[in-house]
Amino acid sequence: MASKDYKKVFKKKYVKGINQFEQLTDDTTAKFEKNFIKRLNKLEPVWKFVTTWLAGALLVIFFVLVQIIHLSVYFQTNQFVPGGKLKEGILGSYSNSNPIYASTPVDSSVSNLVFAGLLKNDNSNHLVPSMASSYSVDQTGRIYTFKLRPNLKWQDGKPLTSSDVAFTFNLIQSPDAQSPLFTSWKGIAISAPDTNTVVFNLPTPLSSFPNSLTMGILPKHILSNISPANMRTIDFDTVSPIGSGPFSLVAVRSQGNTPDTAQQTIELKAFKNYWQGTAKLDGITIEAFHNKSMMISTFNSKKIDTMSGLVDLPVTGGSVRALSIPLTAANMIFLKTTDPILSDLNVRKALLAATNKNQIVQALNYETKIVDEPLLKGQLAYDAKYSQSGYDPASAESILNADGWIKASDGIRYKSGKPLSIILSSPDSAEALETDNLLKTQWKKIGIDLRINALSDSDLKYAVSYHNYQALQYGISVGVDPDVYAYWDSSQTDPRSPFRLNLSEYSSKTADESLQAGRTRLDPALRAIKYQQFLSAWQSDVPAIGLYQPRYLYLSNLEISGLNPTAVNSDSDRYNNVVNWEIRQAKVTNPKK
Repeated sequence: MASKDYKKVFKKKYVKGINQFEQLTDDTTAKFEKNFIKRLNKLEPVWKFVTTWLAGALLVIFFVLVQIIHLSVYFQTNQFVPGGKLKEGILGSYSNSNPIYASTPVDSSVSNLVFAGLLKNDNSNHLVPSMASSYSVDQTGRIYTFKLRPNLKWQDGKPLTSSDVAFTFNLIQSPDAQSPLFTSWKGIAISAPDTNTVVFNLPTPLSSFPNSLTMGILPKHILSNISPANMRTIDFDTVSPIGSGPFSLVAVRSQGNTPDTAQQTIELKAFKNYWQGTAKLDGITIEAFHNKSMMISTFNSKKIDTMSGLVDLPVTGGSVRALSIPLTAANMIFLKTTDPILSDLNVRKALLAATNKNQIVQALNYETKIVDEPLLKGQLAYDAKYSQSGYDPASAESILNADGWIKASDGIRYKSGKPLSIILSSPDSAEALETDNLLKTQWKKIGIDLRINALSDSDLKYAVSYHNYQALQYGISVGVDPDVYAYWDSSQTDPRSPFRLNLSEYSSKTADESLQAGRTRLDPALRAIKYQQFLSAWQSDVPAIGLYQPRYLYLSNLEISGLNPTAVNSDSDRYNNVVNWEIRQAKVTNPKK
């Protein structure tokens, strides 16, 4: 009975609990509907507010980002930064980087990058110390003393000392070495009294002597055991040179089986222990091309960054930077004074008066200066009063008439039955040929028959070496110093002379004495005075007709920071500031803003 009562009580409580739970659920549901569901419609204004606020915030963030991006142009600019490798194309071939032999544009370029000299020319073409920290000359003008910078290194890590300098120039003086520089160093004694001092004792004073010390120094510790007679054919000269210049050679590769396809690749990397600091470029690769068209095609396809060795501006595609760097050189018409016709001073004077130099310069596609003396305008000892006379065809005709050259019905002048006919040899380039054709027209007006003989590079080199011409249009390197002895002293007409650079075969005792006096004086003012007699004789004798200063043409597919020389003495002098060249650009914050 008790059990039944217990069950009734439990059931009654269970039903009551269920009813309470259901009531609680119903109350919760009712309150949820009342307090949440039925209030949702009241949240619409809140959602609109929140949405509007979020949209506004995002818009502000967007405009801030846009402003930051635009302001970055103001606070950040594209600037040159270190790094990158430059690929240069040079017309020619690579055969020897040794500075006592290098002569071709490719050889000289590699040599100037790998080796360093005691002195160098800066971007303004001024002679400044390089591996030498300073130098002095004694009162006699014969003894030059150079002090080396401390801690100089070769590219193999060995120390560079004065014994290396003495070894280099003593090697040049060895006849067995067969260096083209042999004659220039005859009679000069070189000594190294200590590891940082080099002394040059000259047989006679020579004011231009420091200019010969820009050539690279050779490592004695590598080359001293090699016979001078074998020096020209060793691997050091081509594939394994060790220098102290801003770049060291990594590899040399050749390709192409014919002259038209032949190409050499010379890879160089920055030398970390260069005295001036590591170059900003990581490296330079030189591509030597035998074929001009192939080089231009490779440049146009942007497989190389620059081109060197061209005289004329080629057809290129896209945006190409053409840099015309003035050369301290002179393009002239050299009149062989030993020729039967050109030995006549009156004929030479008439040719000068018949030459319109302004017209020739205006026909060039670059700005340059007229050459009217054996020295360049702005050079020490240049004096305008010794300039060649200007264009005067009437005077030219009068001179020839008085000299017995009479015009015939064909418009050409004759004397004793022989025509006034001149053969002009010149380089086979568009620039040279344009000048030749202008001269042909100008000279024809006064009755001169000019015949043009355009020569290939190899034929021109032969003609110049052996003076195989009547008249020659040619460019000579004058340099910064006014010492032009090699081009105009009568001793340089001798066939036994190693260079025989007196291309006009000019002989004048007055000029010789003046040239000798000018090169042996150290005082600039005195030198200028001593050269006046030479300038006066040259003006009167007309051994050549000055035309204009040529340029060095450097073409680039990119901008090169640091390459801004005012003038250079040779093609390879473009590297005077190569340690500071930069080709990479990146956005850099300007702290001043």
